[in-house]
Order: sequence, then C-alpha cells, then structure tokens
Amino acid sequence: MAEESNGHVCPPSVVKFLNCPLRALIQNPRKIMGAHVKPGDTVVDLGCGGGFLSVALAKRVGESGRVIAVDLQEPMLEITKKFAARKGVLDSIALHQCKGDDLGLTGEKVDFAVALFVVHEVPDRKRFLRQVADLLKPDARFALIEPSFHVSVRMFEQILEEAESVGLKQVRPLKNILTRGVVLSLSSSDPGAEQ
Repeated sequence: MAEESNGHVCPPSVVKFLNCPLRALIQNPRKIMGAHVKPGDTVVDLGCGGGFLSVALAKRVGESGRVIAVDLQEPMLEITKKFAARKGVLDSIALHQCKGDDLGLTGEKVDFAVALFVVHEVPDRKRFLRQVADLLKPDARFALIEPSFHVSVRMFEQILEEAESVGLKQVRPLKNILTRGVVLSLSSSDPGAEQ
C-alpha cells in the first residue's frame, strides 16, 4: 500500500522565507538546472510558490525562452508575478493556475521540468507524474526534489517507483542539503551532466 501524502499545501505566508536570497546557498538553482536549461528553452516550474526557481529559470532561458510557472494557489502566482517583475524577467514567465488533480497543460511540450518540494503534497502522485511525463520532449529532463524532513526514504522510493511506472527513468541523483532529489527523463542517458 502506498504511503499517502500529508495533505499539506505550503501557504503563501511562508514566501518571505522561500524567496530569501540565502535560499540560493542551500538550493542553488544552477545545481538544480545543471546543463539541462539553455537560452531559448521552454521550461515548467511545477508548484512555483513565490517564484524562486521561476525567476532563476527565466534568467537562464532568456528573452527567447519561456518559463511556465504553475501553482495551485492564486496568491502564489501573484507573488511570483510581482517577484518576476522586480527582477525584470516577467516577460519570460507565463503564469498558470492548475487544479488539485490536473496540471491543465495539455499540448505543452517542455525542455525541462522541475518540481521542488511538491510531489509529496500531490493527492494522486501517479497521475501527476504521468502528466509531467506527457509534458516532456523526448530529450527533456525532470528534476524531482523533495524535502528530507517531510519525505522519508521509503516514501521517496515509492515516488520513484511511481515515476518509473509512467515511463520516467532515473538519470542521476541530485544531492543537496536537506533534500532527496533525482533527475528523470523518458530515457536513461544523460548527455548534459551538471555544470
């Protein structure tokens, strides 16, 4: 029997901590993106929160690229919008409000996807992961990162089994403080290792 999510969704009140400049020391966006994101790419930040990663991704993809910042909560998207405007990258970011059980991104294809501290909050993880797999271009990568203080080794292994069951294969681990992470793809080769 699969371990259930805790049902907790991160509230907008914590964004002042999520967008803190010190966060980049612990969760360095370059380490998360590696060499997988380049100018002109289309990327998706699943559960964008206050825009911490969306802004970093927008700087990386540049004016010719696009970041789809997805969140369940309208207040998070508003915070992302304001943060991106302050950082001068709002034109590269498309805000998208998803539903609790549906990303609503049918027809989109992306070069890179990231879910930072999100999957453990999703009520139907397998459906979510299937939708993520459907978003990926054949050579795209998906960075799945969970907080080790909320997600046990057992639960993370279950998430990875669910990912594999929908066609996502592990490319390499993503090591960082207080996290359990992995880069996944539709194939297991990794031509763009971390820089």
